[in-house]
Amino acid sequence: MDRAFYLLFGISAPFYVILIGIEMLLSHFHGRHLHSTKGILTNIWMNAANFLLDFCMRGVFFFVITYFLRFRFMELHNPVVYWVSLLLLEDLLFYFLHRVDHFCRFFWAVHVTHHSSEEFNLTVGFRSSVFQPLYRFIWFIPLAFLGFRPWDILFIYSITQIYGIIIHTQLVGKLGFLEWFLATPSHHRVHHGSNIPYLDKNLGMVLIIWDRMFGTFEEETEEVRYGLTENIHSYAPAKILFHEWKSMAHDLRKPVSLKSKMLYLFGPPGWSHDGSKKTSRQLRQEANRNKTNP
Repeated sequence: MDRAFYLLFGISAPFYVILIGIEMLLSHFHGRHLHSTKGILTNIWMNAANFLLDFCMRGVFFFVITYFLRFRFMELHNPVVYWVSLLLLEDLLFYFLHRVDHFCRFFWAVHVTHHSSEEFNLTVGFRSSVFQPLYRFIWFIPLAFLGFRPWDILFIYSITQIYGIIIHTQLVGKLGFLEWFLATPSHHRVHHGSNIPYLDKNLGMVLIIWDRMFGTFEEETEEVRYGLTENIHSYAPAKILFHEWKSMAHDLRKPVSLKSKMLYLFGPPGWSHDGSKKTSRQLRQEANRNKTNP
């Protein structure tokens, strides 16, 4: 399995370089200006920080998964069934991890770094949720109960990450029938949009079927405004990493009830006790009312 990881890295690294180079050339020749030097450098910094933390947490991941593997209640011996099942189940678990990242403010404070760019290009795929490795492994524990080995889980996650990166582009249109079951560049552009209809939509990494099944799917129908509903307009790594934590600390100092403090911490992003800010659901409800009663 070590050799498989080295092979995967050896293939993916030049693959990324070639794709990003092509995207930059096409962007230049078509006058799209999809990249900025500061944006690219920020994305590289975020990815490097995430990679270092992920590497440090790898021992914890293997220890935890190996521990729970002892309590597995089933094993799949057919290799095709094993790998296909692992891909589907891991993608499903990532969907729920991603959903929690969007609907719980504590985890959104980690994930918001990935959405903070007002650009959208292949390098934004490397703008990682830096602190996610601290808790991501917990979501994959159910796979151990089903008999999936830690190296295999990590290998499939690496493959899905490659796919998740290459759909960060504006240069690929809709892909016909693939749009029904795959997460495509069109779907992921919606995911990175700050347009009210697009907020917290299209959370799937590889498959979009989970979003269709669980009510978080949205078609790309209007021009996407990338970034946050309140952009931070900064390339400073510290501000990108900690701006939401700082905002959350400010809200927790407000003279409100314990319940309100817990909602400021674990409620949906945008929740406020006095209505001064709104969640994505409240923003959609307000937009729908305005359409109904112009």
